[in-house]
Amino acid sequence: MSEPRPEYLSKLLLSCLVSGLAAGLVVYSQTVAFAWDEGHHLLTAQLIGRGKLPYIDFFFPQAPLNAYWNAGWMRLFGDTWRTAHAVSALMTALAVALTADYLLQRFPVPNWRLASAIAAVFTVGLNVVVFEFGTIGQAYGLALFLIVAAFRLTVRAVDSEQFLQPAAAGFFACAAANSTLLTAPVVPVMLLWMLAQNRKGSRPVKLAAFVAAGAIPCLPLLRLFLRGPRVTMFNVVQYHLLYRRVHWEGATGHDIGVMTAWLDSSQAFLLGLLAVGGLLFVARRSQWPRAQRAEFYLCGWLGAALIVHIASGHPNFERYYLFTVPFLGILACAGLYAAGSRLVAPDRPFWPVAAMSFLVCLGLAKSLYDEREDFTWGDVEAITQKVSEVTPPQAALLADELTYFVSRHPPPSGLELADSHKLDLPPAFAAELHVISRAELDRRTKAGVFDTVETWDTEDRIAALGLPRLYTRRVEVAEANIFWGRR
Repeated sequence: MSEPRPEYLSKLLLSCLVSGLAAGLVVYSQTVAFAWDEGHHLLTAQLIGRGKLPYIDFFFPQAPLNAYWNAGWMRLFGDTWRTAHAVSALMTALAVALTADYLLQRFPVPNWRLASAIAAVFTVGLNVVVFEFGTIGQAYGLALFLIVAAFRLTVRAVDSEQFLQPAAAGFFACAAANSTLLTAPVVPVMLLWMLAQNRKGSRPVKLAAFVAAGAIPCLPLLRLFLRGPRVTMFNVVQYHLLYRRVHWEGATGHDIGVMTAWLDSSQAFLLGLLAVGGLLFVARRSQWPRAQRAEFYLCGWLGAALIVHIASGHPNFERYYLFTVPFLGILACAGLYAAGSRLVAPDRPFWPVAAMSFLVCLGLAKSLYDEREDFTWGDVEAITQKVSEVTPPQAALLADELTYFVSRHPPPSGLELADSHKLDLPPAFAAELHVISRAELDRRTKAGVFDTVETWDTEDRIAALGLPRLYTRRVEVAEANIFWGRR
């Protein structure tokens, strides 16, 4: 068998590869990256920067930490989508770097360590959902980094007699859950695995350290809960349990389509096949030490827990499953070793890694090509430019979250989230939540309350609201209709 490369050379090669990936993620984040839902998240961060509180001052059915994270960076570098995108892209690159570095240091076969680390860079970093959604203003990039960092610390904590590593693992895991509830299963899985696999130090001390440090990122949510227990519980818990599917026809069929979408994705199919093969190889065929096999089992438990948790939410989306990619990617590298060492040669990992990386690149390239004409932030800015041109600063504006954010025009209370209008709640509770029903919003629109209206509604809907009768001016920009000049 060939001798493994010197450690410094392997680290240099991996650093160059990760740096190239980071540059690609940042460029993509500043040019093409876009998701309709991120407008609400970025608007929330902007409102926080103006001194408002989520839940208390406006409706925000999400965990709060990512919004505060974005608000902090926007305070330093400006409240634009470019700031949030750049930070998310860098956090995603760090998550990939931590995943690849884990394999470089811990993969049980020395002459496959660099190869498996390189495979992880491609498998995780160029995964379609990671690349496209780890670069936007939502919590994907931040939480991806946090759960991988928590994984690295948890693995090290079992062999440490100190409390710092389990404390840091608890902090990062709970910070991820407070950024997005999609990562919530990471906390109990990592804690239980750490206690079960502990080899040095006191289990009670590590348990206390994990829990105590994990409480720190919960403080913003606790503060908001103490200010408004009822509205905080509704935003964070009740809305997701009872109201997400309201007025969503075909939600069940949509969810089934999402859960079977991997059959149409070469990347997802390859990742899943290699991950399952890797887990079976580790469990049945490998002669690796028990401690190292346990780390791969942890990846399996994390992946399974996240998949079950995400699939239980309705409706769900393919991008939610990106949090499984680092852990499935580690297992996939074990599967690649199992297949490559038998089909090619145990000491020649280049060709299996090159073949898999090529397939991953093709999958990403196809996805980017298919979406080359999709809506982007450039279109939002074109719409916003016209809206700002015809709307005085103190005028009443009815628009979507993206336009409010880019124009910096404060949304009227109750219009911070368009999806909230589907809720039909008792008037007193709706007022407490700062929620306006669709019927009430339509009544205000028909009454001509707004000086400017920006809408994506159909012509039938526009006619039903009487907008052509209410306003003297109309223009279409990037498929959005803008009305102004009240009669």
